[in-house]
Amino acid sequence: MDKKNALRAGALAAGTTLMMLLMSSPALALTRDDGDDPGKGLSVIQTLGLYVLTPLVLFAVIAGLVMVLDKSKVRVTKPKAKA
Repeated sequence: MDKKNALRAGALAAGTTLMMLLMSSPALALTRDDGDDPGKGLSVIQTLGLYVLTPLVLFAVIAGLVMVLDKSKVRVTKPKAKA
């Protein structure tokens, strides 16, 4: 009975994905809209800095603040297993 349910779930997922792909309209990114005034593109370094380094730095700052401002004094340690 497990294989039947797995096959049904896979068919449903594949069917749903196919229907979403067929029913979605194209992005129309090649046609310009009235009043469209795009700026210059980002370089590779700027893109990596914006989408890779900035989130990593933000994560490190938040994690550091949590560790530094942690007020709990009790640290729970696992008891050693007896052999």
